[in-house]
Amino acid sequence: MTEEIQYRVAHVRRALAEDPRTAELGVRVNVRADAVYLSGEVATEERRADLERVLREVAPEVTVHNDVRVADTREPARREELR
Repeated sequence: MTEEIQYRVAHVRRALAEDPRTAELGVRVNVRADAVYLSGEVATEERRADLERVLREVAPEVTVHNDVRVADTREPARREELR
């Protein structure tokens, strides 16, 4: 990984971790050429959109691939039985 790419990844990770809209440490950031790939899992669709919004603010020149999933936090439809 070149020094420029390492710097870009670190810059994006720091922005996502420090911005109050996202404060995400569990999202993976990969950079390939002029594209940034986000992956991982967040609690809400709003948080997923915020990740992309913050990324576009700190690195408007890159193409964003947001592969972050929204966790299913609904209660189970039925009771689980342990045996």
